[in-house]
Amino acid sequence: MSFRINPVSELKLGFASQEVRIYDTTLRDGEQKAGLSFSKEDKLEIAGLLDDIGVPQIEGGFPAVSRTEVDSIKRIKEAVSGDVLVLSRLVPEDIDAAAESNADIVLLFIASSPLHLEHKLRIGSDEIDPLIIKAVEHARERGLRPSFSTEDSTRTPIPHLFRHYSSAIDAGVERIGITDTIGASPPDGIKLLVRLLKTEFGMPLSIHLHNDLGLATANALSGVEAGADHVATTVLGIGERAGNVPMEEFLVALRTLYGKDLGIDLPRICEVAARVAEISGQFIPDTRPVVGGSVFSHESGIHAAAVLREPSTYELFPPESVGNRRRIVFGKHSGAQGLAMVLGEKDIELEDDALRELLDWIKERGETGQNTTLAEILDRLGRRGRP
Repeated sequence: MSFRINPVSELKLGFASQEVRIYDTTLRDGEQKAGLSFSKEDKLEIAGLLDDIGVPQIEGGFPAVSRTEVDSIKRIKEAVSGDVLVLSRLVPEDIDAAAESNADIVLLFIASSPLHLEHKLRIGSDEIDPLIIKAVEHARERGLRPSFSTEDSTRTPIPHLFRHYSSAIDAGVERIGITDTIGASPPDGIKLLVRLLKTEFGMPLSIHLHNDLGLATANALSGVEAGADHVATTVLGIGERAGNVPMEEFLVALRTLYGKDLGIDLPRICEVAARVAEISGQFIPDTRPVVGGSVFSHESGIHAAAVLREPSTYELFPPESVGNRRRIVFGKHSGAQGLAMVLGEKDIELEDDALRELLDWIKERGETGQNTTLAEILDRLGRRGRP
């Protein structure tokens, strides 16, 4: 079972030796999807699944939300082997709640764009830096490893970003982060911003990206190409509005296109996605990349025959490599070659006329919107005295 690297993408392998890690925020930003709330048991189960497949860092929640949230994060911390991260505003009460939750890393954040400063925080940009310094110092005093991110980074003037990150670094953060809060940046914008920050500060850098324009995965790949070290993901991309970087898409794209393996148990990705979908009441569309039911489904006669001879003709990566499976669908687009090959796998050979008659029956059903299963085909052949 191997992934096939696109030769064109080998031109982009500048980060092949770079250590990249995901930190999954399904339990925090994923839960911030409107109307979604995980129970303690739900959170513990999802955290266990993520830990089992090798996710190195799990964002357990936002401790300041409630006492229940603090208790849930404590249980997660006891159950998983990697780092547990939590979110915190730049206020002592949030940081104290983070320390009480026994988290390892506190993700300190504040909005930095002129839009947010004017309409949400109602403070000036120069008022942020003292808050950053005090928060980082307080977090360190409470035994937390602080990270600092700006919210709405992609709509913040770069000189302001530089000043805020300088304050955080001087105060002792272990990494900095950018946030594309409403998915407002194209991939080239993320790449430029990451390169500027990595060049200026040389610090570990995380990226938290939203999917409002469907660019989250592309932006994540661009960010990593430019030097980002940590990428926030969620299972199925669930989260506020259009969601976040889908963990399964990012990991498989990174592995397939760039040959970069982050050590996650990819053959269990579909299993994890299905369980998270069940817990969160999500529906996985058939055409959902990687985990959708029709991603490896083939009906067209030309496609089906080709993929049965050589899967890579129409499958970019093997279905079993992500825990999915190939499906040959019989309907109005089916062809004689594909049908004969599928029957051949069952040691059934038909004369040309019998094969054509069977195919006509399948196509007639397909014209009325009925797909035909292999079991139905075998049943029909059985009734006609075929093996």
